[in-house]
Amino acid sequence: MEHVFIRRATKILLQYRLTYLAETEVNWCPALGTVLANDEIVNGVSERGGHPVIRKKMTQWSMRISAYAERLLQGLNEIDWTESLKESQRNWIGKSVGAMLSFNVTSSGVEKPLQIEVFTTRPDTIFGVTFMTLAPEHDLVAKITTSEQKAAVEAYIDATAKRSERERMADVKTISGVFTGAYAEHPFTKEPIPVWIGDYVLAGYGTGAVMAVPCGDERDYAFANFFKGTDGMPEIKNIFDQDISKEAFGAKEGFKLVDSDFLNGLGYKEGTKKAIEALEKIKQGKGKTNYRLRDAVFSRQRYWGEPFPVYYVNGLPQMIDKKHLPIVLPEVEKYLPTEDGQPPLGNATVWAWDTVNNKVVSNTLCQAEPVEASHNGVYPLELNTMPGWAGSSWYWMRYMDAHNEEEFASAAALDYWQNVDLYIGGSEHATGHLLYARFWNKFLKDRGFAPTEEPFKKLINQGMILGMSAFMNWQK
Repeated sequence: MEHVFIRRATKILLQYRLTYLAETEVNWCPALGTVLANDEIVNGVSERGGHPVIRKKMTQWSMRISAYAERLLQGLNEIDWTESLKESQRNWIGKSVGAMLSFNVTSSGVEKPLQIEVFTTRPDTIFGVTFMTLAPEHDLVAKITTSEQKAAVEAYIDATAKRSERERMADVKTISGVFTGAYAEHPFTKEPIPVWIGDYVLAGYGTGAVMAVPCGDERDYAFANFFKGTDGMPEIKNIFDQDISKEAFGAKEGFKLVDSDFLNGLGYKEGTKKAIEALEKIKQGKGKTNYRLRDAVFSRQRYWGEPFPVYYVNGLPQMIDKKHLPIVLPEVEKYLPTEDGQPPLGNATVWAWDTVNNKVVSNTLCQAEPVEASHNGVYPLELNTMPGWAGSSWYWMRYMDAHNEEEFASAAALDYWQNVDLYIGGSEHATGHLLYARFWNKFLKDRGFAPTEEPFKKLINQGMILGMSAFMNWQK
């Protein structure tokens, strides 16, 4: 029953475009042969086994949790959870109010028009931009890097791929980067702005690009000073009536803008408003609210886990009708990825969908050549499986009506039990299971399956075992 519901839920999520298939930058663990979520990585290695994790692009199923970012944020005000756990989710969601800007790439040899899109919470500092930094994985890097800088840029990208996003976010001391040799154009002054890459910028956060204002941001300040005097790193420009000789001035009050053209004499609020108006007038920016929360990768290259109720026709995913579910995992001899890198289900000898007889059949044909309509309506099935949170995101509802064979829970049971009164669990699930559960519950509420907006009214964190006690050591 649980498997049937998960497949039905997946079909509904596809229908409302909350599940989609796209090329995504993921955490890939070669030793485990699978993609890992951010919360499955600790200090740059896999939580299970301690294996190295790298960043790479793969075609994956994802859940559009970002569509619920604001509701997930506001819902925290309505539940009785520990403040530290709620703050963890607030920071993970990461709401920011600012502006989206576009900088035209002007370097010779670059196809036009190319633009670098940037989200900033400080559009008032636009005249303090002295360089730009792209994430090493940014799509434009390969297109704009000059031939002179190509070798250095590629070497830096290879080195960065060995570090997880969490490791890069946490490491505020290490400064590294490479000049691409390319330049962008300041939207107002039209002056050239050198474009760098640096691992302190993340491809999945914002647009993966930063307009660097060293006088007003500590990381930009440190980056500019570290590469001071090198090719492609201009002098820091101070646009505040404050001293920046020792550190950046990052406050949003207590200053007036200087050397900032039409923004001179303004503070944060007035400067932000006027900068956005000017950017909109020249069609190179607009006000925007942004969230750090990214869509959650829903594919895993593992054998265990619910299989997707999906087959492919000419490369396009098709849903298997619920009356033909459940699709049961086939037997395989090896639970590791195939020799050519396919998920473990690629080892199965019976794993293709026969649309004529509506059943799983041998995939020998699939392995030999692409399966098209000419092959008697037999098509390849999805080889990835779902992650553990496919079940943990809704399981409490099944407890309300565990013996129901027709639906995951009856309306009567759901109306009677409502949501969970008291949840006792670990804070380590703050940005994983507890966030995904809230997302699924809100979606199910929107579709009329759940009676409440939030899954867990009150949450208490139990203690965590951090090490051996003195008594245990004494016994040894």
